[in-house]
Amino acid sequence: MDVDLIKLVNRLQDTFNNLGAYNECGELDMPQLVVVGSQSSGKSSVLENIVARDFLPRGQGIVTRRPLILQLIHTPVPDPSASPSADTEWAQFLHIDKRFTDFNDVRREIEQETFRVAGQNKGVSKLPISLRIYSPNVLDLTLVDLPGLTKIPVGDQPSDIERQIRNLVLDYISKPNSVILAVSPANVDLANSDALKLARSVDPQGRRTIGVLTKLDLMDAGTNALDILTGRVYPLKLGFIGVVNRSQQDIITDKSMKDALEAEAEFFKNHLAYRNIAHKNGTKYLARALNQVLMSHIRDKLPDMKARLNTLMGQAQQELNSFGDAAAFGDKNQQGALILRLMNQFAQDFISSIEGTKVDMSTKELSGGARIYYIFNDVFGHALASIDSTANLDNQDIRTAIRNSTGPRPSLFVPEAAFDLLVKPQIKLLEAPSLRCVELVYEELVKICHNCTSMELERFPHLHAQLIECVSELLRERLGPTSDYAQSLIEIQAAYINTNHPTFIAGSAAAAAQTATAPSPKPTPPSRAVNSDPIPGGPTHGDGDDSSSEEPAAVNGVPTRDGRSVSATLHDRSRPTGSAISAASTSGKTKHPRHSSVLPPSSHSHAPAVPGTSPNSTRETFLNYFFGQNGPGPLAGSSVERSHAGSVPLTTGRDVSGADVPGPTGILAPKRSLDGNNAAFDMKSLGKHIEAVSSAGDSGSQLTQREEMETALIRSLIASYFSIVRQSIQDLIPKAIMHLLVNYSSKHVQNRLVATLYKPELFSELLDEDEALVAERTRVKALLDAYKEAFKTLSEVNLKTV
Repeated sequence: MDVDLIKLVNRLQDTFNNLGAYNECGELDMPQLVVVGSQSSGKSSVLENIVARDFLPRGQGIVTRRPLILQLIHTPVPDPSASPSADTEWAQFLHIDKRFTDFNDVRREIEQETFRVAGQNKGVSKLPISLRIYSPNVLDLTLVDLPGLTKIPVGDQPSDIERQIRNLVLDYISKPNSVILAVSPANVDLANSDALKLARSVDPQGRRTIGVLTKLDLMDAGTNALDILTGRVYPLKLGFIGVVNRSQQDIITDKSMKDALEAEAEFFKNHLAYRNIAHKNGTKYLARALNQVLMSHIRDKLPDMKARLNTLMGQAQQELNSFGDAAAFGDKNQQGALILRLMNQFAQDFISSIEGTKVDMSTKELSGGARIYYIFNDVFGHALASIDSTANLDNQDIRTAIRNSTGPRPSLFVPEAAFDLLVKPQIKLLEAPSLRCVELVYEELVKICHNCTSMELERFPHLHAQLIECVSELLRERLGPTSDYAQSLIEIQAAYINTNHPTFIAGSAAAAAQTATAPSPKPTPPSRAVNSDPIPGGPTHGDGDDSSSEEPAAVNGVPTRDGRSVSATLHDRSRPTGSAISAASTSGKTKHPRHSSVLPPSSHSHAPAVPGTSPNSTRETFLNYFFGQNGPGPLAGSSVERSHAGSVPLTTGRDVSGADVPGPTGILAPKRSLDGNNAAFDMKSLGKHIEAVSSAGDSGSQLTQREEMETALIRSLIASYFSIVRQSIQDLIPKAIMHLLVNYSSKHVQNRLVATLYKPELFSELLDEDEALVAERTRVKALLDAYKEAFKTLSEVNLKTV
């Protein structure tokens, strides 16, 4: 029955070795003897003595570069009456179906197989070579010969050869079911034994380590290893066994194994130190001891092996089930049901990711619908907030727009057309971030689509790709209409400028209230007095006129066409003050024949007007804002001193030729004579003055006081209205995207998948499995079959009879 146990382990070993590359995952820990030793310690000679055959490669440096799993199988002694040509000893490799009777051919096959896998560069490989030797001269054993331990690369050995071999050895001796056969030369101090040092690192108590001392015949005269062999120096539970191998000279002279074993027996019998323990040393005793140790070890480990096999079978079966059964959908009905189920699962994953109801939602980063919310509120909101409504408008642009809006006539008031002309391009600044918001949400939906997968769906990469393409096509179809609608929202805002917007008026009224108490610029006194004349196009004041009914009070205000006044805080010329629309109403208004303008209000007070003093200082400041220090009169550039209440000096700005001269107050006045003669005007230079002018105009880049105030007013109005439009766009764009893109896609994704892909002629193509998954399923199935076969083998053993 003991022999049956070792053969049982050999059968198990063959079962897992037949797996080849599949054997790397989940191999059962086999009870086996692992031979460990440094280079030139005599490992190969020990194995050859046990087999009583020369079959291992020899040479300089590293020779064994792959693990050699050696199964020794005892065969009956041949019958003397049998044919003398019958083979009594032979060898077989697991990787080749051939019987070797010449052991020199066995050596060459080991070398060739090592070169095939491990290459020519003296590197090592973990893939073992399995060799089975049948002979009547051996006992049933299973041993693993490993590469010899080395420290320094020699010749063409890899620089990390020590690490490679050490890791390979540790992989085998670390397994609890392995018995370590530590081979050490006796002519080297035992404290320097690499094999014992490595064995102690995984078996510190020495319970599964057998010490083998070689080269006892090469020790210095007068020395012996008796204390080591008797266990007084380095105690091991399984003890030390001494052997004497063939020397290099014996190998060269081709000394037979039979003679070598007889010489070994004579050495122990005749040596003074070893003759009392000769029966416990030598190769024959080593083979019997290893056989008994291995059988006992197998007997102890069988229950654990069966339990381990049960666990491995359960794990392999569970992994195999996760890959699915390839034969589960043979006909069209089964294929259609499977595809329909996977489609529904994909659509539900897509919808739940958007809605935030997916079970396996990430907790490390935003995903799905949360990222869409982040785009709406953070990315898009910050993009809109970062837009400066008038950053791209300089004062020259605004002045040019004001001039162009009045045509050939100079502006009496700030034209409303200039505001419309300037605010529309600023509204268009909101178009780029709005369209980018649509693109970001589209890209996020595509990412969500790619992340909707499962292990079952990964089996069918073509079906998965088609599902993603179908949803992506749906998203692409919705991208265009959504972008067009977002763009149309911007165009709608620019199509009609609603200056009656409640927020626009309320904000302007608040600004006007804050600036009502601001000090007005002190008017410049007129240089000379002439009889007052009515202001052309303005309100007429005479003695006894009730100005309160014609000119309602306003502080720095500009009334609109419907009677409400426009106010600008302009006491600080270097900084515009936002919205400047006041809610004050007026009963009098005057319209330009061609352009809608605003009539400036006059004061309610009837007290005599003294320039620079109250109560008319506010009114004069307002008129100065529009007309400068001198009002327009019959003679341009002349000063007018009114004798009635509310009279204000006015001045004109330039003549037809554009040749301006400084007036009494420093404001440019045309060079005109009082009698109307234009002798100073050069008609020959007229062509030089009618060429196209830049935004700086024909009066230089410096803005006048009136132009600065007009520019600040326009800039304030643009900022106020732009803020209203920005708030509206920030609210409408996300709603449009959700309705036209996100919600539409979620609602129609399942119908689109079924209509596009649920076609019987596509079933076979869609259900083509991934090649890597098929290979993995094949590997797991082969491993599961090996586990089942091993368990069946172990079940044949009756432990009570063992």
